[in-house]
Amino acid sequence: MAILLVAVLTTIGLSGCGAPQYTYVADSSAKTFYKVPHAWHQISQKSLNAALQAAGGSGDGIWSTAYDADSSPSANHFLAADAVQPFVFAEVGTLSPTVSAELSYNMLRDFMLPVTSGSRQTDAQEGFPLTDFKQTRDDTITGKQGVHGVRETFQYTFPNGVADTFDEDVLTNADQTVVYFLLVHCTNACYTKNQTNINTVMSSFTVGSPT
Repeated sequence: MAILLVAVLTTIGLSGCGAPQYTYVADSSAKTFYKVPHAWHQISQKSLNAALQAAGGSGDGIWSTAYDADSSPSANHFLAADAVQPFVFAEVGTLSPTVSAELSYNMLRDFMLPVTSGSRQTDAQEGFPLTDFKQTRDDTITGKQGVHGVRETFQYTFPNGVADTFDEDVLTNADQTVVYFLLVHCTNACYTKNQTNINTVMSSFTVGSPT
């Protein structure tokens, strides 16, 4: 599901004594932020846009940001089977009036990859290459001021036999005119090993004031 996203990104370092534990990433206009371990590396916008285009999306007019925990960070780890360290991708953007009127929890679940049974069946018939879907989390989220959405955690196996775990938050505002998306993924073994850090990232995703 391709959605045109427009936002402004501000990256804030945590000040104080000693090395900061986290990097805080914020879309100030939407009062949205999340945090990643400070050692994780930001992917340049140019490289990320190229990866989005290679995956069939478009970087034109889209706000997006990504971080890679790999010692050799690469935008190519976006939705790649060989991500052996956590890769974080986030977007915030507006929805068209048509999409806003039709938006449902299931549409949020299927925002980037097919999660619901109907979407998976349709995409499989159209040649979707990932297989062996397994879902481990399907939670609804209710935030402040009408913000709502889902957190989904699921596994897919790539054509080369590598199985990845995808953990995503997909939220919208009260009138369903804005979508907020955060995704962390890597191989199943990586996800298990880094589950504490990944859960910290996912749990930090905040729309509106953090207080």
